[in-house]
Amino acid sequence: MTAQKSHILTGSLALDTCLAKRIVPCLDVKDGRTVKGVNFVALRDAGDPVELAYQYSQQGADELVFLDITATHERRKTLVDLVKSVATQINIPFTIGGGINEIADADILLNSGADKISINSAAVRSPAFIDELARAFGKQFVVVAIDTKFIDGKNFVHLNGGRIKTDIETEHWIREAENRGAGEILLTSMDHDGTKGGFDNGLLKKVNDTLGIPLIASGGAGNVEHFVDLFHKTNVDAALAASVFHYGEILIPDLKQLLKENNIEVRI
Repeated sequence: MTAQKSHILTGSLALDTCLAKRIVPCLDVKDGRTVKGVNFVALRDAGDPVELAYQYSQQGADELVFLDITATHERRKTLVDLVKSVATQINIPFTIGGGINEIADADILLNSGADKISINSAAVRSPAFIDELARAFGKQFVVVAIDTKFIDGKNFVHLNGGRIKTDIETEHWIREAENRGAGEILLTSMDHDGTKGGFDNGLLKKVNDTLGIPLIASGGAGNVEHFVDLFHKTNVDAALAASVFHYGEILIPDLKQLLKENNIEVRI
C-alpha cells in the first residue's frame, strides 16, 4: 500500500489497521433476488439477499456491497425496504448502489442503513454529482463504481449495468473521479466478471499504482489462489466477489486463513 493511502471504513472497523486487506461479498440484486451471470449476462438466481447478507456477516466478511443492478436501466430507485431488511441482519459496513441520481436518493439510503453509497452511471453522466455527494456527506461515504471492458487495445467505461459503451477511457475517468471527491473506487472488469479465471491483475496494478484512495477489485474470482495472486501482484485494498461466495465454493473463514498463511494481512 502506498504511503498516501488510507482506508475509508465506517462503524466498528474504523479503528482497525489500514494495512488489513478486505474481503467483500457483493449482492447483485434483481427483482428482490440475488443474481449472478457471466460477463454481465445470463443471470441466474443465487438466493435471498437478506439470508446471504446474514451469512456473510457471520462468516467474517469485512464489508458488504448491495447493487440493485437494474435500477438505473429501469429508471427507478433502489429497493429501500430490501436495503432496510439487509441492514438489520449485519454488523459490518454496508455499501449500496443502483438508481442513485440525486442527493435525496443518497440521503434516504444512508438513513435506511447504508454506511456508504455507490454511484456509477449517474456519475459518468453528471461528474459534478461526485463533488455534490462529497460535499454533502463527506468523501468517505462516496464510492465510484466503474464497469470497464477492454476494446481495441483500451479499457472503456460502460453504463447501465454494462449495457452501454462510452468513449471514456477507464483510467482517465478514475483520475477524474478521485479528483472530484470519490473516497473509494470499485473497479469491475466486465471481461473477467463471472468467468472464474482470475482478476484483471494487469489493469488493477496499473490503476492502483497511481491511485491515492482505496481500490476494490471486482470480476474474475474463481478460487482462493486468485485472491492471493491479486493481493500479491496488485496490492489493492479489497477484493470483491459474488458467485464463489453465494454458491459456497469459497468460505470466507477458509479464504482469510489462506491469505494469512501467505503473509497477507486480514482481519480474522
